[in-house]
Amino acid sequence: MTTELLTIGDFARRTGLTPKALRLYDDLGLLAPAEVDPSSGYRRYAEEQLDRARLVATLRLVGMPLARIEEVLGAPATVAGGLVGAYWHQVEQDTSSRRAIVTRLVDTLRNEEPAMPTHTRPLHVEAGASHRRGVRAQQQDALVITPVLVAVADGYGERPDLAAAVLAAFASGGLEDALAVVGSDVADSLPEAPASGTTLTAVTIDGASASVTHVGDGRVWLVRGGEVRQVTHDHTVVAALIESGQLSVDEARSHPHRSLLNRALVPGVVPDEVEVGLEPGDRLVLTTDGVHAVVDDLGVLLAASAPPQQVADEVADAVAAAGEPDNHTIDVVDFS
Repeated sequence: MTTELLTIGDFARRTGLTPKALRLYDDLGLLAPAEVDPSSGYRRYAEEQLDRARLVATLRLVGMPLARIEEVLGAPATVAGGLVGAYWHQVEQDTSSRRAIVTRLVDTLRNEEPAMPTHTRPLHVEAGASHRRGVRAQQQDALVITPVLVAVADGYGERPDLAAAVLAAFASGGLEDALAVVGSDVADSLPEAPASGTTLTAVTIDGASASVTHVGDGRVWLVRGGEVRQVTHDHTVVAALIESGQLSVDEARSHPHRSLLNRALVPGVVPDEVEVGLEPGDRLVLTTDGVHAVVDDLGVLLAASAPPQQVADEVADAVAAAGEPDNHTIDVVDFS
């Protein structure tokens, strides 16, 4: 009896990947289709290839080089497990070696003379925001937007008010108070994984200086002279692999673990801290991942020459048009 083959679209849905990622794996020699139509070039896959596809995606996620993936795929299961373990042991050793180098570099850079802001006078602030639930049953995003503090947080898990509580604590007492809010949730959940958690992305404004405190996958964007720059880096496993060139953007867009955080707001976390000198005409934008994960042309919308509230509303409408699968929040602040 002949087994019916799956179209590339059906196979992609079954594996949680995109057809483009599957074509990439074929080109790399990691997952050839079971059949290719000689006239149309259309790929078809067999049911028994599903596990292999998921394994390739997982190995790519942990950053394994292509040559090692081929070695794992060609080995019996018991041997393959040893190969994966050996690879990860080497990653840990390499990371340990690089840590000492990075520590020395950070000390050197921090001892250099800091650059002074071009403008020292306080800047006028005009702000707008959007805060929508999307298709989710609960709103777990939160935001703060004042002349001196702009922040977003994206909560998850059993406590729907956690992100809002964290932002209220940060606004009144800074990072230490925010960590105290999440500390009780972590302590109550031990030794299991925390039942609730949140990200935190905050910008404290002091005159012509902006101090960014960032943990998680929220983002800060700076719009200057019509150009849009992402100030923060996403603290996700997938983002780290994209930055190192080990995973393509197309693979990441559909990867089953694309939202897996490698840093969230928990006691002991070390946030990213960035100083941004502000100039008249600048725009700062903060987004939760419910925005930037679904809007492909976000940069065009953020750079629009429109008032902050109009920009926020138009971005939120774009998220809604994309199906708004998650809570989505955006803060837009213009300086003059």
